[in-house]
Amino acid sequence: MSRNMSLDAKSLQYAFLSGARRLEEKKEYINELNVFPVPDGDTGTNMTLTITSAAREVAAIKDPTFANVTKAMSTGSLRGARGNSGVILSQLIRGFCKEISARDKMETEDVAAAFNRAVATAYKAVMKPKEGTILTVAKGLSDKATELKRTRKSLLEYSGEVLKHGRAVLDQTPEMLPVLKEAGVVDSGGEGLMTILEGAYDALTGKATYDFSNGFDSGAQEAKTAPDASGLRTTNAAGIDRKTIDTSHIKYGYCTEFIIMIEKEYNKKIEEEFKSYLESIGDSLVVVSDSEIIKVHVHTNHPGLAFERGLTYGSLTSMKVDNMREEHREKVIMEAEKMAAAQAEERKRQAEEQKKPQAPEKRKEYGFISVSVGEGMNDIFKDLGVDYLIEGGQTMNPSTEDMLNAIERVNANTVYILPNNKNIILAANQAKTLVEDKEIVVVPSKTAPQGVAALIGFNAGKNAEENLSIMTEAMKQVKTGQVTYAVRDTCIDGKNINAGDIMGIDDEGIKAVSADLITATKELLSGMVDEDSELISIYYGADVEEADAQEFAQYVEDTYSDCDVEFNYGGQPIYYYILSVE
Repeated sequence: MSRNMSLDAKSLQYAFLSGARRLEEKKEYINELNVFPVPDGDTGTNMTLTITSAAREVAAIKDPTFANVTKAMSTGSLRGARGNSGVILSQLIRGFCKEISARDKMETEDVAAAFNRAVATAYKAVMKPKEGTILTVAKGLSDKATELKRTRKSLLEYSGEVLKHGRAVLDQTPEMLPVLKEAGVVDSGGEGLMTILEGAYDALTGKATYDFSNGFDSGAQEAKTAPDASGLRTTNAAGIDRKTIDTSHIKYGYCTEFIIMIEKEYNKKIEEEFKSYLESIGDSLVVVSDSEIIKVHVHTNHPGLAFERGLTYGSLTSMKVDNMREEHREKVIMEAEKMAAAQAEERKRQAEEQKKPQAPEKRKEYGFISVSVGEGMNDIFKDLGVDYLIEGGQTMNPSTEDMLNAIERVNANTVYILPNNKNIILAANQAKTLVEDKEIVVVPSKTAPQGVAALIGFNAGKNAEENLSIMTEAMKQVKTGQVTYAVRDTCIDGKNINAGDIMGIDDEGIKAVSADLITATKELLSGMVDEDSELISIYYGADVEEADAQEFAQYVEDTYSDCDVEFNYGGQPIYYYILSVE
């Protein structure tokens, strides 16, 4: 990059990769800025996964031009976008890249134009933009870039002033959103955006240096050969000796083992938080660690969730997942070997079949995709006619790419997508814009019970527009309550919440806080039921014993005798109970 007035394609490539790396380094700090204390797909994580998807493509370019670098930035972030923050970031990147893709250098006026287009693109993607968020920070950057665009200062000096103003706008976000002021934090999405831009700027000025010569991931600590586990500190959160674990009657279906090469801070407190998370999605937990590695063993229905959390501490190696559903582990291993042989034979057969000309499968008129997590929830959606389930939810927001892959798997003219989480709707809508050969209908379900109601309301005799209206109306008749635990200390809506407290959350916010699970659940439900209520549905999660759930269901039947009560095993992690009232 010229230190005077312009930036070339190679500098743009390096700046983008450096910004992505800075975000990855600070993602946990950004996660901690989240006001809502639920264990969710946090802002820092979602933004990092989004930009990392693009960074890998950008880093692979050997002969950078504005055309190929901006294409990789845009398409990589669009397809990798996760969560609302990730989708908004991808739209900012998309607009920025559209403005500069045909250039061979960038000067101050080009930067201003790119910022303006980025902001316009992002605001257009959000149905109800809210001030005090990442959008506000982006708009502040754009305004300052426009104000100073004809400056005779160097591009670096110009950029420094724009970023200084962006940081000042971010510092004002608590004054725009009372919930931020109450918690004493700035907006996490805005912090993520500034982190990226400041990381890019520091790299261009030489303040920070990264080496991406071997790809984006080469900037991280290289994996080391795992040392022998003897002599390591051993912690068994479930109180079980690893050698005596009985897997024959365990309710979690996958024996999941992996090693984390420690690359981030990992102390006793962090270890306890890690164990607590793993206990929330499984049992038979063994965590073994020293100064360099963490060895993990857990029985869970969702190995991917364990891997995702492990990645927050470092890179993974020696990952192994064994299915324990059938019988004892030894038998499972034998069955797995047989299955592998059968799969190899099946792949061979399929390869032979593919050589033969085949008539194309006839498309059906409509199909359904649902985001779901939990064995019981998955079965419920399948029973309601869902063709393809995307594993994910609050703790693991699916990407736009996940949506596109699912759409490709459903052979139908019209495909209805049920995100079942407010943080996934934007990714679904983004996928919709990238599909040309099918009609995609995003049903804006924010919870699993809303998704269930929407599917029940579907009318095969109506067209897509009519069904979207019908399904949306059906969702409005459903009140949803969810019971989970707090992951951080905070104050919200006048409630002081400590990490580990049980929270009852309805469609409007946190309604109950208690140290006791049943107390919080009862209080939450009491605020949801009114004189017009007719049906109460209970979905108990993976961490609730069936006998305890049945006892609670009996309480509900006795207390709300005028309502019908449905009792279901949801099997969802994180949320002890999901309740719906109609």
